[in-house]
Amino acid sequence: MAAVSFEFFPPKTDEQREQLDKTAARLAKHQPEYVSVTFGAGGSTLSYTPETVRNLHQRHGLDATPHISCVGGSREEIRSLLVQYRAQGCKRLVALRGDMPSGMARAGDFRYASELVGFIRAEHGDTFELLVGCYPETHPQAEHAAADMAHFKLKVDAGADAAITQYFYNADAYFHFVDGARRHGIDIPILPGIMPIANFSQLRRFSEGCGAEIPRWVAKRMASFGDDRDAIRAFASDLVAGMCQRLLNGGAPGLHFYTLNQARPTLAVLERLR
Repeated sequence: MAAVSFEFFPPKTDEQREQLDKTAARLAKHQPEYVSVTFGAGGSTLSYTPETVRNLHQRHGLDATPHISCVGGSREEIRSLLVQYRAQGCKRLVALRGDMPSGMARAGDFRYASELVGFIRAEHGDTFELLVGCYPETHPQAEHAAADMAHFKLKVDAGADAAITQYFYNADAYFHFVDGARRHGIDIPILPGIMPIANFSQLRRFSEGCGAEIPRWVAKRMASFGDDRDAIRAFASDLVAGMCQRLLNGGAPGLHFYTLNQARPTLAVLERLR
């Protein structure tokens, strides 16, 4: 089995903290290479992310990797976070542009993830392994695929060590994207982001905003199950596990699971893979 990693979001309530602790304990048994912790739009989880990183490391023994988003953050705020994460012993960071929250007028001191990557390298050299995002089906705000690839290369040229993709349900999109990246001289590992299917209606709404395409035949098959939850879960797990196996067979360097702080959907996929 190839290396796996998991993404969590920082909890804000006691109930959410309890849920994350249960999920982390169950997923830790699969010995992830690391787990990442997201960063809210415009710093809305400015204090929650470091707390979550610390808890995952101290309580669960996990190599926790914080996301850092440049949108809405000042140079000094980001500099302070970097010092804090270095003191906590973080080995890697996920550097992202992030999304502008509604009503926020100020974009922050950095406009693009490539600028953030360059800043981190200038401040801390090779202290951190830096991961960035990429989009096999093209970023929803990109003018076209070529422009999106050019932005990806800027992040790599600025010092990114590896990339994690947006989730997708078409393995060919991943392979085509990786081939294109190699033709552009991008040689860093490109880790496929995997979204296990827990709530299909919710997934469909979310996918419309983030540019992830759900194949028509998948939507039709889901609709055919009606209210049969067991059939939906089995089909969803088989679908994602089959795609994961194809990705690994095709040379993907590992799998990064977007867990949404739930263990069962990810475990169902991993059990099928093993």
